[in-house]
This record gives sequence, structure tokens and C-alpha cells, in this order.
Amino acid sequence: MLGCLTMDTETETEDAELLNLAQSFRSTLRHAVYLSRSMDSDGELSTMQMSTLSMAADAPLRVSRVAANLGIRVPSATEQIIKLEQAGLVSRQPDPTDSRAVLVQLTRTGRTTWEEVNRRRNARIAELLGRLDSRDRATLAAALPVVAQLTNNS
Repeated sequence: MLGCLTMDTETETEDAELLNLAQSFRSTLRHAVYLSRSMDSDGELSTMQMSTLSMAADAPLRVSRVAANLGIRVPSATEQIIKLEQAGLVSRQPDPTDSRAVLVQLTRTGRTTWEEVNRRRNARIAELLGRLDSRDRATLAAALPVVAQLTNNS
């Protein structure tokens, strides 16, 4: 009976620790999003539009995937994509594997804009990272693969 009580207490402690870690992680991610959004405040494009460009930078993707990644409905994603298309930053093409779907891809101008924004963002983050000592930077670098594993498995 005592063994069962100890096991339950250990499980409850572990659960509480995981919940506390989850809360800290979510809070840190939220502040990271705030930081990322503040980087776009001086640009002509919204954070959502820049996120869309980033998604389309690797390969053409469906409007439905853009919507899912942004956590919005397809009509809202379509509205953002139309604005980007009107600005000459993306193009929409029929998906060759599914005639009902549309693929979004960067134009040459869109890629140039995306690369410029990434350079600017990286410079701003590098400035912040430069304020950390080498041990803190090494700790952050070691944590990034773990964060990537969590975000890739979601």
C-alpha cells in the first residue's frame, strides 16, 4: 500500500512539474511572438503577411496550409494572399495534383522582400543575443533543437 502511495505522489509531482514547465514555455513563446511582431511594426507588411511569405519561401503551398499555419480560416488567408499578390510578392497557381486547390509561391520580388526582412530581423536578434554572455548563448543554442523537436511534432 505504501508503495502505491509513493508512486501516486511521484506521478502527481511529475505532472505538476510538467504543467509548470508547460506554462513557462507557453509564456516564453508568447513573448517571443511579441518580439517577432514588434520587428514588423516599421514595415509595410503585416506580421501575418510576412509569415505567409516565410511559409511560401521554401516551396509552393496550398492556401489551406497557410490558413492552418496562421490559425485562421481559408477566406481570411485568401484575403491576405490576394493583398500579397496585388503587391507582386506572391503568385497563385492551380495545384497540378488537385484541380480544386491553389498553390501560393513567392515571386522574384517576393523573395527579395522576404530575404531583406530576414536580414533585418536577424540583425535585430543578433543585437539582442550580443547582450548575452557566451554561456547563455551556448545554453540557448543547445535548447533550440529541443524547441524545434516540439514544434515539428505539433
